[in-house]
Amino acid sequence: MEKYRIGVIGGTGMVGQRFVSLMENHPWFKLTAIAASSRSAGKTYEEAVGDRWAMSTPIPEAAKSLVVMDAQADAEKIVKLVDFVFCAVDMKKEEILALEEKYARLECPVVSNNSANRWTDDVPMVIPEVNPDHINLIDAQRERLHTRRGFIAVKSNCSLQSYVPAIHPLLKFGVDRVLVCTYQAISGAGKTFASWPEMLDNVIPFIGGEEEKSEREPLKIWGEMDKGRLTLAAGPAITAQCLRVPVSDGHMAACFIKFKEQVPTVEQIKQEWAAFSGRPQVLDLPSAPRQFLRYFEESDRPQTRLDRMLENGMAVSLGRLRPDTQYDYKFVCLSHNTLRGAAGGAVLLAELLCAEGYITKN
Repeated sequence: MEKYRIGVIGGTGMVGQRFVSLMENHPWFKLTAIAASSRSAGKTYEEAVGDRWAMSTPIPEAAKSLVVMDAQADAEKIVKLVDFVFCAVDMKKEEILALEEKYARLECPVVSNNSANRWTDDVPMVIPEVNPDHINLIDAQRERLHTRRGFIAVKSNCSLQSYVPAIHPLLKFGVDRVLVCTYQAISGAGKTFASWPEMLDNVIPFIGGEEEKSEREPLKIWGEMDKGRLTLAAGPAITAQCLRVPVSDGHMAACFIKFKEQVPTVEQIKQEWAAFSGRPQVLDLPSAPRQFLRYFEESDRPQTRLDRMLENGMAVSLGRLRPDTQYDYKFVCLSHNTLRGAAGGAVLLAELLCAEGYITKN
C-alpha cells in the first residue's frame, strides 16, 4: 500500500511532537512535512525542537533532518508535499480559524487538534467510536468552501475522552444528568514538570475554558444528523469541575450519573461497556483499540501510572461503579490525554476519514 503523505502544522509543540512520534512506523501514513512559526522555519526539526522534546521516545530519525517550514508563508508549498495535514498550533482563535480554512481552501484536508473550529456548524467534531456519521458534514462544508478535496475536521476536547465514551452506550437507558470532576495532567497544558516546577506537590482548581467545553461539547457529539445537517442534542445536562493535578499524562474523571426513569443494574452497565465498539473496530483501523472500554473490578483501579497506556493509550479505563446517594451511580474513568485525547484521537479520525473516502491521495 502506498502511504498517505502527511504534514504536521505546529510540529514543535507538545501535541505536534506527539503527532510526529505517532507517524514513526505508521502503516498508512508517512511524515513528509513539518511546519511551525517563522521562529522555527529554516531549521531542521531536531534543531527547532532542541531540548524541548517532551516524548519518552527519541525524535524519529525520519523527522530529525526535515527542514521546518513556515505554517503561514509556506502553505502553498506544503500542500504540494502532502495528502493532508494534522494541525496543532498555539495561536489566537481567529488566527487558527483563518489558517485552517486557508489550508482547506488550498484543497488540503485538515484534521485538527485545535478548539477554534469545534463550533463551526459544518465542521464535524468526532470521537470515531461515538459519532462517526458526523463526518458527512464535510459534504456541506465543501459546498460552502467551494472545494473538491479540502475540508476541516476536528476532535473534541481531551478531557471528554474519558467520560463521554463511558456515558454513550448508556444513553439508551435515558440519561438525565451528569456531574463530572476531571483531574487533568500537566501535558494537557503543554507542560512537563521541568517546564512547570510549581505544579509539583500542587493542585490548581481552575483550567480556563475547560468546564464550559466539558459541558457543551458532548451536546454536539451526541447531535443528530438529518439530511446533511446537525442538530445539537437536548441533553443529558452536564455540570463539570476541572482541576489540574501533578500528573505527567492521563486525565481522570469522577462521574456521577442520573437516569430519567429506567435505571439499569450494575451488571447491565458493565455489559454495555464490555460490548461497546464502533466504526473503527468494524473497519479494523490501525490505531483503534480492540477493547475500547475496559472495566477494572479492583477497587483501586484505574490508576494513572498503571492504566493510561492501555491499548497504546487509545482505550478508556473504567472502575469503581457503585450506587450513589444523590445520583443513581458513580464511577471513575481514565484516558491518556495526548494519545486518545489529542494526537492519537486525531490520527484515528484521519484513519476513519481515509477509510470512508473523505481523504484521498493528492
